[in-house]
Amino acid sequence: MMYNFRKTFTILSLVIFGGMLVYNCEPDPDSLGEQLFLDGAANENEIAYDVTAFNIDNNDSIRSDASKLGLATLGAFSESQFGMQKAAYYTQVRLPAYDPDFGASATVDSVVLVIKPTYASDSVTTTTDENYIYPEGSVAAKKVINRYPATKYGRTKFNGGNLTVKVNEVTEFLNGYSDIAYSNKIYGSDLELGSKTFNGYVNSVAITKDSDNSSIFTSEVGFRIPLSASFFKTKIIDKKGQPELKDVSTFIRYFRGLKVSVTDVDGYLVQFSPSTVELIMYYKSIDAGATASTQKKYAFSIGNGNAHIGNYTYNRVGAAVKDPAIADKKLFAQGMGGNSIGIKFPTKTIQELRTLYEKDKAAIISAKIRMFTDKAAWSNHLKKPTVLTILQKVIDKTDPNKITTSFTKDLLTLGATPNFAYIKAYDLDKNPAYYDFTVTQSLKDIVESTDGTLDDYTHKYFRIDVGNFLQSSTGTSLAGYQFTSRPFSLDRAVFVGSDPTSENKIQLRVTYGTK
Repeated sequence: MMYNFRKTFTILSLVIFGGMLVYNCEPDPDSLGEQLFLDGAANENEIAYDVTAFNIDNNDSIRSDASKLGLATLGAFSESQFGMQKAAYYTQVRLPAYDPDFGASATVDSVVLVIKPTYASDSVTTTTDENYIYPEGSVAAKKVINRYPATKYGRTKFNGGNLTVKVNEVTEFLNGYSDIAYSNKIYGSDLELGSKTFNGYVNSVAITKDSDNSSIFTSEVGFRIPLSASFFKTKIIDKKGQPELKDVSTFIRYFRGLKVSVTDVDGYLVQFSPSTVELIMYYKSIDAGATASTQKKYAFSIGNGNAHIGNYTYNRVGAAVKDPAIADKKLFAQGMGGNSIGIKFPTKTIQELRTLYEKDKAAIISAKIRMFTDKAAWSNHLKKPTVLTILQKVIDKTDPNKITTSFTKDLLTLGATPNFAYIKAYDLDKNPAYYDFTVTQSLKDIVESTDGTLDDYTHKYFRIDVGNFLQSSTGTSLAGYQFTSRPFSLDRAVFVGSDPTSENKIQLRVTYGTK
């Protein structure tokens, strides 16, 4: 795949600090208690305990402004567990320089919006036309097209693999690059500027003259959508010298931006980097001192520095995620504003562990929350999430609406330890898969308090989300608990929750040692 993420954060599916490792064997005790095994100093025991798991409804909304939008998403996808998800994209447009001079008698030939979906770079089909005639001047040429399959999530063969993509002018101010925006906000849009069918593939084009093999035209790998030439003639060219083109503040209120969306309600989702989107205007004009018009290319500024907003809409009618009868026996996790999962330690579990600690002098060596995908509900062709995030949440005792968020104690304590992984995934190519979250230090703080009092766990819970923690710009640490790929993560899955009838119910698995 080809990715181009924002420079501020780098998304890694495997990192040492707060990373994820995939194994196909049982996990070893973590370093908090491994010294108990040295020279046979302790006997190892493992026991499973119940936890209380619950779904968290995020009202299908999440921050999706430029500071959060590592990738923009486009498309629509429907399935029975989560319902229909549809993704559109808003972007501002700016001029590369203000008060531009387009020359005399300027006319617009064509305008294209280029988006560059992620694609499989190792799967290419090349088509060569040795007898191509370049239309501008009827030049004998050779045209080479390289075609790659875009990376897709969903029903990739639905409707022949086609999505109808359209571009509209935005009529509502998108605010600034650093302003907060949410995914469920629909900004006003009006005139349709162009549309094109996306067939699931992206192309690069190279055209060279037959006479000397010099380049006439090249385009990077992408999907090109033709837009209205007459609109840009009126909106841009004819405003030469007018206040609308004099400065950035006036311009982004005059030409408020573009909305890219699909007309479909099912199919698949594709993603692209907002920083690589291009808007190119091809026009002719007469230069000063010349008598004939010449062909020119004008590239608008549409990448970094502009407001970029992901717009996600959902239709959950009839979807399992909204079925109250399921309650919390099944857990639903989905990126881009979908559900999160909450997990608490029940009083009974903590009391049993506390008794074990006090009477048998049992020291906790390792503690994992193990969570299985639901074998029946999540049996499909979709890839299972390779990584999830886990955070510690603390509810204020005096104000239940006030919740403090942080990394877990294990990430804070062991994050820099070699080979430490806060999550390990198993059997991702099987059904079911399962995930182990390390909560050793979090549990030890509750059970093994030295002052004889229990750490107050009743106001604490863990929150699990689809996505990955993002690294800081230095690449040596995590950017912060609030920086994850969840705002643009396509992944979703159904897990087994607190279901007493299931052998795969979510559990706390504790390994302890006794002297």
